[in-house]
Amino acid sequence: MKQQLSSKRLIEAVEKERFSGTIIVKKDGQTLFEHAAGYADKASQRLNFLDTKFGIASGCKLFTAIAVCQLVESGSLSFHSRLNECLKKDFPTFDQSITIHHLLTHSAGIPDYFDEDEMEDFEELWKQTPMYSMKNAADFLPLFQEKSMKDKPGNRFHYNNAGYILLGLIIEQQTGLSFSDYVEKHIFQPANMLDSGYFSLDQLPGNTAFGYIHNDDWNWRTNIYSIPIKGGADGGAFTTAPDMMKLWEALLNHQLLSKVLTDLLLTPHIKVKDGVEYGYGVWINREGNHPWKYQVMGYDPGVSFHSAHYPQLNITMAIPSNHSSGPFKIMKIIEEDLLSI
Repeated sequence: MKQQLSSKRLIEAVEKERFSGTIIVKKDGQTLFEHAAGYADKASQRLNFLDTKFGIASGCKLFTAIAVCQLVESGSLSFHSRLNECLKKDFPTFDQSITIHHLLTHSAGIPDYFDEDEMEDFEELWKQTPMYSMKNAADFLPLFQEKSMKDKPGNRFHYNNAGYILLGLIIEQQTGLSFSDYVEKHIFQPANMLDSGYFSLDQLPGNTAFGYIHNDDWNWRTNIYSIPIKGGADGGAFTTAPDMMKLWEALLNHQLLSKVLTDLLLTPHIKVKDGVEYGYGVWINREGNHPWKYQVMGYDPGVSFHSAHYPQLNITMAIPSNHSSGPFKIMKIIEEDLLSI
């Protein structure tokens, strides 16, 4: 393994890809590389900085999984608790054996409000359902709660946003708090993630990047009409690259969960494809019997995000962007340099 990061090569990639966002890479707590590029607001030419807040789409499913594990640790829930036991909502077509574990691992077999096998463009959803009406987890229920099951619970992995919507509703029912309030109190504050939150698109705080969608001719438009107005349990939080590094540190140092629950969250529970498995809210890549990467990622129109921890090398990275692509290619270059893969 080379374990040397070429700053020159990364900067060249940033320029070639027209990357807009931030990059932080650390090893053993020491910064190997950090960089900000592009505009947070193109119209006013406001630049992105290292502490700029970015939407991370599904990258925050990890927050939801941590919250559920906290409730398991407190005895409020079990991973074997059934959906119909811990959520007072009507799902007339759902299998009665669906558990918390199934929802966490995308194996519940339930219908999704956005099924990537049936619809390619996330923006299409909001032509019939106004995005400005999607403010709470319960607002998503009419989009899937009466649809037919797609598979038997536990049968296979099939990525599913609706399952995490249900987990958010369960957290709200069990705690009496809104989902975002729970996460801010029990995850963001203990991890010192002071720049993170579930912000409404029409009330974004200062130093937040607008998401941009680009056409083939590189003309741009913002994503304000292309995603739900406020994020929730399945995605849509805003965070900074430094805050995401704090999240990994707090998780791995057992500040958010006990060692037992942290290890369980990071345990491969279901196969996605060869070499890739899923824990609770986290993707896991293996080499033989050992995990070499824990990863979270998120994609929405005008949003792309990758963050990973490499346990064997104690390397952590966070790459948020306010364009629809970019972090994946940057991450691959970093891996080529540090991991020789």
